[in-house]
Amino acid sequence: QGKKVGMVGDGVNDAPALTQAEVGFAIGAGTDVAIESADVVLMKSDPYDVLGAIELSRATLRKMHQNLFWAVGYNVIAFPAAAGVFYPLVISPEVAALAMSGSSALVAVNALLLKRTQLDGLG
Repeated sequence: QGKKVGMVGDGVNDAPALTQAEVGFAIGAGTDVAIESADVVLMKSDPYDVLGAIELSRATLRKMHQNLFWAVGYNVIAFPAAAGVFYPLVISPEVAALAMSGSSALVAVNALLLKRTQLDGLG
């Protein structure tokens, strides 16, 4: 059906299931085997933290898509300008450096906005 399987465990009897699932969540108080075999390690023993981890991963993917959009938009404009396609319009190196710095700053600020994400299950 195209759905993902996640497994939450402490590693006592479920370490093989953690490795077989698409996403394995290990309880932080679990065994070393669980921590090594899992994709995500929950620091507390609260199962509701799984919801927060999923929401954080979705928010991170959204930010990656947004940053990719801004980077492609910048490059669609900047590369032809640097190649001289807009020949009568000449951009000085200082302005080009400022535009590149602004693009990097925009990506960094957008990534910092992840801190504002409300996570279900995390307190």
